[in-house]
Amino acid sequence: MSELRKDSLSFFEALGQSVANVSPTLTPALSVAVVASMAGNASWLVFLICTIALVIVALNIGELAGRIPAAGSFFIYISRSLGPVWGVLSGWAMLAAYLFTALALTVATSIFVKTFFTSIGITLGVPNMLMYLIISALVWLFATRDIRISSRIGLTLEVISVSIIMIVLVITLAHYKFAPDTTQITLKGSSFGGVTGAIVFGIFSFVGFESAASLGKETKNPKIIIPRAILWTAISSGIFFTISAYIITQGFGDNATLLGASAAPIGDITSHFSKWMTAPVYFGATVSSFACALASINAFGRMLFSLGRYQFVHNSMGIVHKKQHTPFVALTVGVVINFVVCAIFANNPETNTYGWYGTLASFGFIIVYLLCSIAAPVLLKRTGELKAKHLVFGVLGVVFMLFALYGSVYPIPAAPYDYLPYGFAAYMLIGFAWFSFIKKRSPQILAGIERDLEGAAAE
Repeated sequence: MSELRKDSLSFFEALGQSVANVSPTLTPALSVAVVASMAGNASWLVFLICTIALVIVALNIGELAGRIPAAGSFFIYISRSLGPVWGVLSGWAMLAAYLFTALALTVATSIFVKTFFTSIGITLGVPNMLMYLIISALVWLFATRDIRISSRIGLTLEVISVSIIMIVLVITLAHYKFAPDTTQITLKGSSFGGVTGAIVFGIFSFVGFESAASLGKETKNPKIIIPRAILWTAISSGIFFTISAYIITQGFGDNATLLGASAAPIGDITSHFSKWMTAPVYFGATVSSFACALASINAFGRMLFSLGRYQFVHNSMGIVHKKQHTPFVALTVGVVINFVVCAIFANNPETNTYGWYGTLASFGFIIVYLLCSIAAPVLLKRTGELKAKHLVFGVLGVVFMLFALYGSVYPIPAAPYDYLPYGFAAYMLIGFAWFSFIKKRSPQILAGIERDLEGAAAE
């Protein structure tokens, strides 16, 4: 049976998977406005706090990734630490997280493509469904090829788009003669409630930073490279988000209300200071969102591949392409679902569907981050490596993720967002029921997973 291409990815290619999955450009291009609507002039502080929280989670995930290099990443990590039941459920949650991220970014790519053409004076009269078909086809084309190609493409596209954003930010600072913004430094007009409420959404900007873990079987020296790629993605993204929030707020003349109402913060800034940059900014947002969709499908495919190999889903999901060494069946399933769901809701406003898909993705990420923060100290205690710092990081990770989970459901959001938590809970119950059915019908599968985990642990 063909296997994934081992020892083929470098640190920068693993980093490209995580960076592309975070899609840093999307935060200054859109998400910072949502944070500003709640936190006002403290938006930069929100992203700083989120950076600290996600770096802690990254350290917990890094401890697991450094000891358990596997394509199934979180499924394997949590299975070995907390048991197969929790591991399979985490894999189930992550499948939804990556898939809904791909859905959201497919819609975002469509939005930015149209906006880009509008910015250069061309009205693109392409139906949403056709846009989704083209985007999904391109994602499939790159994802099913050698993973080294799609990882390099992801990192290259993200570097281009982030560079464009950085140019806009520097131009904005130059407009204000690089003077410190005392309004933001003193957090003028912001409130504690606004900051804490915005932290929940701020954490969502980072999701995907951990996706390099899915390349554990394909990376050179994964026990060092994977934890490093995950940690540096969290740190670099957080720094970029914090700086961007500060400069964009200043670019709006410290008018947080105006910024909070903006649908395109970077575009609004360029229209005032450097109109010639508007089209490049939207081009950067387009390639960034596409790269994120590609990275999400890559991660989804490898998670489904691992579940297929363990026979939690049909074993055809564990088939690897003989030439490209990619899990092409699992990737194809992901792309088809991506297009079908986008097509079903194609007649809805795209900003609405983007929000729905992103919210559903967030539930999966938060659950898995929470379980990883528990699993890391448990595994280290079992191996006799547990230190006080590991316990502290684990507890802090759990606290941060519980807070995020609570904040995502209360106060009760407006419809249809008030139904989404129950929808995701139903999805998790389906996974639990399916696992229970398999356990009862084919107990040898569970026994096989446990033997495999024990054997791997002894290596």
